[in-house]
Amino acid sequence: MTFEGIRVGYCICGSFCTFEKSFKAAGELVKMGAKLIPVMSYNSAGLDTRFGNAREIAARFEKIAGTSVIKTIVDAEPIGPKKMCDIMVVAPCTANTLAKLALGITDTPVTMAVKSHLRNAGPVVIAVSTNDALAGCAKNIGMLQNLKNYYFVPYKQDDYEKKPNSIVADFDLLPETIEAALHRKQLQPVIL
Repeated sequence: MTFEGIRVGYCICGSFCTFEKSFKAAGELVKMGAKLIPVMSYNSAGLDTRFGNAREIAARFEKIAGTSVIKTIVDAEPIGPKKMCDIMVVAPCTANTLAKLALGITDTPVTMAVKSHLRNAGPVVIAVSTNDALAGCAKNIGMLQNLKNYYFVPYKQDDYEKKPNSIVADFDLLPETIEAALHRKQLQPVIL
């Protein structure tokens, strides 16, 4: 599999516990030839957490992508008009961002990047990571799975005993999901 010449808008949201998996997947895409356009939500770019310092996380993302991170709505808006991406990836995608995408709310760099990309009917890959996927967020996942141009990285419950409503995408399947989405197909099975 190669992504030589493919421009991937790569967005990360504030599911901080999955950043390591996401950065590993982003690095694999770069090794496969993809050009990454990195985008961070306000929370992922601005909050220091037990998973790391925000400034260091952004610097690491920039090193992987080889370019500056888009961190504002204003900087994300030209993605669509300038046709900067062949595909948009949101990995991880939080419940908050899922809800905003499902309802058409554009108030972060990530939601603007997706909206701007969708103006050209481009494919959007979602790597969901949320503790309430099988509860309050389920309706938003269902809504996006039924909308044109959205494709999901296959996901599973990550700890059904301690967090029975939590799901997380299998980040190892991100390249295959992108390849399928570029051909307008959903990688199956969606639920692992």
